[in-house]
Amino acid sequence: MIDMQASPAPDRPANAGSPPGVLARLRASRFNIWLALLVSLVIASGVGEYFRRYEGNLPNQIFTIAVTLSLLTLAVTLSRRILFSTLLVASMIAMIDAVSTYKRSFELMVLHAYDFYFYGPGVFKTPWQDHRAFTFAIMSGLLATGLLATLAWKAERPRIRRIYAGIVCALCIGGSIFAAENKMERRHTQFFWDDLYINSFYSSWAEAVGVWWGGMIDATPPSQRRPIIANATCAPTTKPPNIILIHEESVFEPSSLPQVQYDKRLDAFFSPPGGSHLPLRVETYGGGSWLTEFSIMTGLSAQSFGGMKGFLQTYMVNRLGDTLPQALERCGYRNVLFYPMLKTFISTAPFYSSIGIREIFDAKDQNAPTAWERDRFYFGNALNEMERHFAKSKAPIFTFIETMGTHWPYDVKHFAEEDVPGGGPGAELNEFLRRLWLAKVDYDDMKRQLATRFPEEQFLIIHYGDHHPMATRMLLGFPEEAEAEDVILPPDSPGLVTYMAVDGVNYAPPALPQGHTVDVAYLGALLLRSAQLPLPDSYTERLRLMNVCGGKYYDCPLRDEIPGFHRRLIDAGLLKPR
Repeated sequence: MIDMQASPAPDRPANAGSPPGVLARLRASRFNIWLALLVSLVIASGVGEYFRRYEGNLPNQIFTIAVTLSLLTLAVTLSRRILFSTLLVASMIAMIDAVSTYKRSFELMVLHAYDFYFYGPGVFKTPWQDHRAFTFAIMSGLLATGLLATLAWKAERPRIRRIYAGIVCALCIGGSIFAAENKMERRHTQFFWDDLYINSFYSSWAEAVGVWWGGMIDATPPSQRRPIIANATCAPTTKPPNIILIHEESVFEPSSLPQVQYDKRLDAFFSPPGGSHLPLRVETYGGGSWLTEFSIMTGLSAQSFGGMKGFLQTYMVNRLGDTLPQALERCGYRNVLFYPMLKTFISTAPFYSSIGIREIFDAKDQNAPTAWERDRFYFGNALNEMERHFAKSKAPIFTFIETMGTHWPYDVKHFAEEDVPGGGPGAELNEFLRRLWLAKVDYDDMKRQLATRFPEEQFLIIHYGDHHPMATRMLLGFPEEAEAEDVILPPDSPGLVTYMAVDGVNYAPPALPQGHTVDVAYLGALLLRSAQLPLPDSYTERLRLMNVCGGKYYDCPLRDEIPGFHRRLIDAGLLKPR
C-alpha cells in the first residue's frame, strides 16, 4: 500500500549554489512517510476525542467516524498523500463546527447542506453583510488551511497506492451506509444543543439530495380528484368574530392519563361551558413547539417533510400559499403574534411574515423580564394591543399568543408565592399541575377582561397544547433521567395527545365534530369553521380529509389521499416543494 523507496537524489555539481531547503530535504528523506503518519495520527487523535465528547451516543459516533474515514480515504485516493488529506479533512471538520456554532448562536439552527442551495449566492453575501467579523475569521482560517495544505503537499511525496486506498475507501463508504441505517434519527431539537454538529451536517446531505431530487414533501399524482382552486378573495356576509389562538406551552389534559391525581376543577379549562374540545394529536414530545406551530399555521404535517421537519421555518419562507394567516388576511383580519422568544429564534420573523403575520411582538418588544412569564403577562400585552386596535379600526383582529408559564424545568417552584393545587404522582408533575392551575386562573381572568373591556366585540377563543410536558415521561414508561430526545413514541401513544378547546366571549361557536382524535394539521381548518368564515378550497378539502382519514393526517389509512393532496397544492401554486 505504501511505497517505502525514496528516489535517489541526482548528483549536484559542486557549484550548484546553496544547499536544498527544508521542503526539498523532507521530500528526499527515506523516512518521510513515518513523519507524515505520526503527524496525521496526532491530528486524528484530536478529531477522535472531539467526536467522543460531542457527537452523541455510540451509534452516532460510529456514523460520524465512518463518514469522516470515507472522506479521508477518498482524499488519499486522489492525492496519494496521507498528511495532506488528514489536514484537509480535519480543517473541514473545524469549519463545520465553527459555522454551526456561530449560526446557532443567533438563529438556533446548525449548518445544513441545503443552505448552499436555499441561500444561493446569498450563502456568502449575507454573512459578509451581517456577520463581517466572523466571515473574516472564517476566511482567515481557510487561508491558513490553504497554506498548511500547500506545505504538506510539497513536503510529502505521493506514496500511497491508489488501488489500495480506493479499496479502503469503498469499505468505509459501505460502513457509512450501514451506520446511517442504524444510528438514531436526528433529534427534533438537535440544533438546539451544543453537540452533534458534524453528525447533523453529514446527515443533512442525504436530506438535501432528497429535496433536490424529489422535493421536500411526499407528493404523488392524485387519483380521480379535482384540482384545488387558489382562492383570491374572501367576503364574509357579516362581521366575523375576533379570533384569539392561544398556544398553551407543554399542556396536556390530565384526565387523559389515569395515573394523574389532580384537582378536577381543572377540567373546566379543557371543556369550557358553552364551548367544546377535542383530543389533539401532535408530532413531538417534551419540546419542539415549532413543529406544532408549523402544522397549525400551514395545515401541513411537519412529519410529512421527513428529516427536514426541524428546519421548516427557515426553508419554507415564501414557499407557502393559503396558510391560516393568509386565509384570515383575505377575510379582512389584522394578524398579530405575541411571541415569548426573540424574533431571531429559528427564523421566526421571516417565516411568519411570509405566511401572513406581519406584526410580531417578541420578548424584547413586550419587555419580558424573563423567558418564563405567567400567561397573564402575555394576555395583558395582547389585551392592551386589542384596545389600541379597536380604538382606530373596525377590522377584526387575529391574535396568536404563545405562553411559557408551564414550560420546564419542573424541579424549580415557579411563582412560589401562589398557593394553588398541585397533584401527582411525583414532584415534577406536582409542579406542572401547579402551573397549569395558574394557567387556568390567568385564562379565566383574560375572558373576564374581554367581556368587560370590549362589550361590543365578539371573540372566538381557541387554545391548545403543543406537546406533553417532560413531567409525564415516567408515566409513559421512561426513566426519570430520560431527556426529551430519548422519549420515542409510536403515533398512537397517549404521550402525543394533547387537546384543543373552543370557547367564546359574546360569541357562540359551533360545536367541534366529535368521534376522533384529530391530528394537529387540521386545527387551522377547524378554526376557520369555528369562526364561520367562508372556507378556502384547500381548507374545505382538509375537512374532507379529516373525516375520511378518521382524524389522521400523516398516518391516514387511505395511503394515497395525503400525498395526492400535496400534489394538488403544488399544482395550484400553493406549495413549492424545493
